[in-house]
Amino acid sequence: MTVADAAVVTGIGLLTPVGRGAGEVFDALCAGRSGLTRPPAGHPVDGVLEAGGFVPEIDPRTVLSGPDTKTLDRIVVLALLAAADAFADAKLTVGQDADPERTAVIVGGVGGMATLESQVLARSARGRAAVSPYLLTGILPNMPAARIAIAHGIRGYSSSVGTACASGAQSIADGLRLIRSGEADVVLAGASESPLFPTFADTFGNARALARGWADPAEASRPFDVRRNGFVLAEGAALLVLERESHAAARGVRGYARLVGAGVTTDAHHPTAPRPDGAGAAACMRRALASGGVDPAAVGYVNAHGTSTKLGDIAETTALGAVFGVGGVPVSSTKALTGHLLGASGALEAAATALALAQGVLPPTYHLDEPDPNCPADHIMAKPRQVGCDVAMSNSFGFGGQNVSLLLATR
Repeated sequence: MTVADAAVVTGIGLLTPVGRGAGEVFDALCAGRSGLTRPPAGHPVDGVLEAGGFVPEIDPRTVLSGPDTKTLDRIVVLALLAAADAFADAKLTVGQDADPERTAVIVGGVGGMATLESQVLARSARGRAAVSPYLLTGILPNMPAARIAIAHGIRGYSSSVGTACASGAQSIADGLRLIRSGEADVVLAGASESPLFPTFADTFGNARALARGWADPAEASRPFDVRRNGFVLAEGAALLVLERESHAAARGVRGYARLVGAGVTTDAHHPTAPRPDGAGAAACMRRALASGGVDPAAVGYVNAHGTSTKLGDIAETTALGAVFGVGGVPVSSTKALTGHLLGASGALEAAATALALAQGVLPPTYHLDEPDPNCPADHIMAKPRQVGCDVAMSNSFGFGGQNVSLLLATR
């Protein structure tokens, strides 16, 4: 590969149920510190969800002032905080270390649905006068990217990706394309989600997609385990600073890992269910490998989408076997500790994959006590593997048959 073919992950901003920032989050993923709990007393989903992944208390005044602290949806606040952390981690100030017009921002997610719900209820209860004039800027899916651009003076490409649970990963894939095409030198990419409100919780609950019946909520998410019975809904934001390699080198920044390839496909199968044979996911992984010019045998780790659902885990394992051979690559899902951050999950897991490469440690799938026989793989269980690898993959799949695979390599 040539220098222009890859991007460097130079900054990571994370707000997650297991902590904030690259170091704290990766330590939790390796040590087995779960972020899954019962809803806090008085939370909107208290009494609605049995378990959830809640971001610890945050102070929006660190990135906002005045009325904005009350009018912005939580997804925007989380995104702004993650963006500030990512740029600080990269030691990059737009306008000083990067050309504002050659800096891009791509933030995925479903938009401010909690704001929409609260405004619909307000109008129903009190009439049209109760509707906030800030409703649109609260719910539009491009607002996280727009607010970040305003805060950091980014004047290049800006976009919002809405490909369900693949949104964060696809934002990163799109960032790589911008760098490869020469349109940008720096891209802030990822996603923000805040789905912990009653309507969202109820729709997944009524679909019987959520984990249920666990005495300890920390054990409710158990990807690939024979006893799994659904995923745990979680919130958070994950944003990565991607830089053209020559740009990072000119700043003297080494970064965590290189983003060398990405694949995107669509199942064209079903609005919610994956293809049972995993063909779409397998094709996506092969595209990522081809994009990076990497042989499957060179991949030493896969951070799986692994949501802890029956159909999803089996379909992904089938796809992994088709691409790498059954048991051909070590696999884990960090959702066992973080829960499912929906669109933000792929960006969080891409960050975890970059950190695994940088530190030479592969995080395990916790609570995987007995692998489902229908999910045969080289599962990393119980404890991290202190085995470095040169190339790793991160998978994300979403409703509508959205498939994204990201390929990362050591520096």
